[in-house]
Amino acid sequence: MTLSRLTPQKALATLAVLLLVLLCAVLTSLCVGSTSLRPWQLWNGSPEAALARDVVLELRLPRTLAALAVGGLLALAGTLQQVLLRNPLADPYILGTSGGASVGALLALLLGVGTLGVNAAAGAGALCSILIVFLLAGRDHSATQTRLLLTGVALAAFAGALSSLLLSMAPDGLLRGMVFWLMGDLAGAHWQSAAVVLVGLLLLIWPLARELNIMGMAAESAHSLGLNHRVLRWVLYFASALASALAVTTAGMIGFVGLIVPHALRLMLGQDLRLLLPAAALAGGIVLLLADIIARTLIAPQQLPVGVVMALLGVPAFLYLLSKRAR
Repeated sequence: MTLSRLTPQKALATLAVLLLVLLCAVLTSLCVGSTSLRPWQLWNGSPEAALARDVVLELRLPRTLAALAVGGLLALAGTLQQVLLRNPLADPYILGTSGGASVGALLALLLGVGTLGVNAAAGAGALCSILIVFLLAGRDHSATQTRLLLTGVALAAFAGALSSLLLSMAPDGLLRGMVFWLMGDLAGAHWQSAAVVLVGLLLLIWPLARELNIMGMAAESAHSLGLNHRVLRWVLYFASALASALAVTTAGMIGFVGLIVPHALRLMLGQDLRLLLPAAALAGGIVLLLADIIARTLIAPQQLPVGVVMALLGVPAFLYLLSKRAR
């Protein structure tokens, strides 16, 4: 892996552009929906002001913030897993991390535990999944990409089978909500915990960006530079597992964000994680928010699961990125 020289001007310009795009996406999300109510109607003194307040502030704004937080977590988890496994195709969805989190969350829901128990079970499932992939694909990171992907795909299929088994055991009162949640649903999502964890992980990981840049090199190069792999690996284990688990418990199974966003940013910005980490968090939120806008407006007043929309958009985008990378 080669790193292009990162200048403050490039970093500031990149982050400024992403923040501008994020602001435009947020304004669009607050303005569109199944009703014609707009944010500026909150203060115009019309009879619709109270209704606009309920729609914009109580429905659209929390959903918008949840999309930004969950998308940022998924993109950050994908970036960290790609560094951890030295594989540009690593992703919480493909490698089964999200699947392990969903199994843990569904099991906790069936047992009737509270929100804290669901989050803990999802975190345990995500951590177990990423450890299994790491152990089976090769502890020394010498495994080929094919072996790594096959391990992840097999684990994801196994997690999907376990999820189906748990769904078949669920009572009718819970079944419909659990199925819709598994397809990815931001309606009623609580964004506060996801946003706090996203900011906390960025503050924890970003100071380690130089070491992570070295870790992304060949094993011999990293070892010759005296890098302590063991500590960094465990940091990445827990950080990516926590991000994946909280994203799943907040919005269900949403794929391709953690795969497409780091890929696209590496093609545009290079490999330096000092810029890539915050850029991935911002871009991941933007991508998921745009997908949610489509999910809310495509067949309004009905809403599509955002995970389905993300998959429909993500597959062709990923194929395009693969072809561009090959060229």
